[in-house]
Amino acid sequence: MIDRNELLDYCDQLLDVAAWNDYAPNGLQVEGKPSIQRVITGVTACAELIEAAIDWQADAIIVHHGFFWKNEPQALTGMKYRRIARLIKHDINLLAYHLPLDAQPEFGNNAALSEQLGLECIVPFGAKRLSLAGELPAPVAVSHLGGTLEQLLGRTPLIVGPQDKAIQRIGLCTGGAQDGIVEAVQMGLDAFISGEISERTTHIAREEGIVYYAAGHHATEREGVRRLGLKLVEQFGLEVRFVDIANPV
Repeated sequence: MIDRNELLDYCDQLLDVAAWNDYAPNGLQVEGKPSIQRVITGVTACAELIEAAIDWQADAIIVHHGFFWKNEPQALTGMKYRRIARLIKHDINLLAYHLPLDAQPEFGNNAALSEQLGLECIVPFGAKRLSLAGELPAPVAVSHLGGTLEQLLGRTPLIVGPQDKAIQRIGLCTGGAQDGIVEAVQMGLDAFISGEISERTTHIAREEGIVYYAAGHHATEREGVRRLGLKLVEQFGLEVRFVDIANPV
């Protein structure tokens, strides 16, 4: 069991939180009990994840998608009230890490997917240096990379752009980073992978001759928070359970 502030300090430093101007606050979002032994990790602080934490008698929840996003209503009403009320009633801390968990160079969402794909010579790119580009050891067919993503993520990716292209130089940024395809084109990459797709993405891929894989926002962002939980087990001996709430998006 550790003090909540010790856990916060460790996570904040490990994820370099101070370096990020994010769309939501990173770190402690809802305060609960001061001592922590059991931690639930998951992608999003939805009601189902909160109930799983209550059932397991967790002291804290750590997620990638928390609360208090810019431009959302500030009032604690409706769904937001119900979620936060359950946390407060059961004295459960909620910690959330968004961009810092995408960008963490060792185990973050982008680094984890790059590792799983076996990319080499990895370099960051893009406006916030969030995206990563790397090379496969040898070129593969468009469908082969699609099958690899399906096997890794448990979700069949939507693939747009040329279907007969050999894929070796790949860019990626998990979640809702589909517009990173523009920078991927500028770098001369063969393919770009993210979670979501917009109507414009299809036309960009077709006209620029780059393959785009929409591999699922949720599916591409499970691994970072799961690996963060493993770090907490290793560092503090905490009981950590990753709970994957199914989401087809």
